[in-house]
Amino acid sequence: MSISNNSFAAVAAIFSLVLLCSMQCHAQLSSTFYDRTCPNALNTIRTSVRQAVSAERRMAASLIRLHFHDCFVQGCDGSILLDETPTIVSEKTALPNLGSARGYGIIEDAKRELEKTCPGVVSCADILAVAARDASTLVGGPSWTVKLGRRDSTTASHTLAETDLPGPFDPLDRIISGFANKGLNTRDMVALSGAHSIGQAQCFLFRDRIYSNGTDIDAGFASTRRRQCPQEDQNGNLAPLDLVTPNQLDNNYFKNLIQRKGLLQSDQVLLSGGSTDSIVTEYSNNPSTFASDFAAAMIRMGDISPLTGQNGIIRTVCGSIN
Repeated sequence: MSISNNSFAAVAAIFSLVLLCSMQCHAQLSSTFYDRTCPNALNTIRTSVRQAVSAERRMAASLIRLHFHDCFVQGCDGSILLDETPTIVSEKTALPNLGSARGYGIIEDAKRELEKTCPGVVSCADILAVAARDASTLVGGPSWTVKLGRRDSTTASHTLAETDLPGPFDPLDRIISGFANKGLNTRDMVALSGAHSIGQAQCFLFRDRIYSNGTDIDAGFASTRRRQCPQEDQNGNLAPLDLVTPNQLDNNYFKNLIQRKGLLQSDQVLLSGGSTDSIVTEYSNNPSTFASDFAAAMIRMGDISPLTGQNGIIRTVCGSIN
């Protein structure tokens, strides 16, 4: 009888653990997560983002990119914000982020204000997600309802930041598979690429393309870009990803691709005789379709492996562990 009782107890304990894990691992994010605990959270974040974008329109692109680079490395957990310590190798120093990822201070500003009214409540991961949405709307892009309830990681992954983020020289199949590995389909990938309707890129990232004399680049466009990007030196010179409406998140990015005026190789490859050509053409002709698909893809990206329930922490300062 004692053996039977012990066996029953063991089975019950295992069942309880499985149930607990199931509840935590599948905890749902919710747009109303802070309605009671920090009702002014979204307004506080919006104020910080509005001030930043008003001072520098380019910051909108930087904040959207920061959320993207966070979610693609061990999920949307704020790991990109962690500074280097003796025990943490920061993602900030990984090649895709070093010298280009920006907006950390804006997130810290919002967090500082939130800590005054709702200490220990709003996660840095959620601030990133809300800031990306607000940044989009402030430069004419779509809005969407941000799901909330993410918690912050206690770790970062410099290694994954160097392997999991798509690169400016990647071929189409690698870009598609990289997004698929994160649960995002090809249409999501093309829509999210439309974020390159705003922002700027450094000369060394597109130098080979504008001096290639290739058939996939407009000669006049290449000539214009060479003026600020010589064949040697001046690697950090910036050029807008979209020359026509550089401060407006719109579908002009896709119109540029139709004209062979994508700045990065990874942009133009979306219209290169492959599976994404039809999506590019559709978005170039239908700004409302692009806007709705971009919003939907941003929501899906925000769902990548969040820490919820008892997992993770709520950082007091986004750049460090409590």
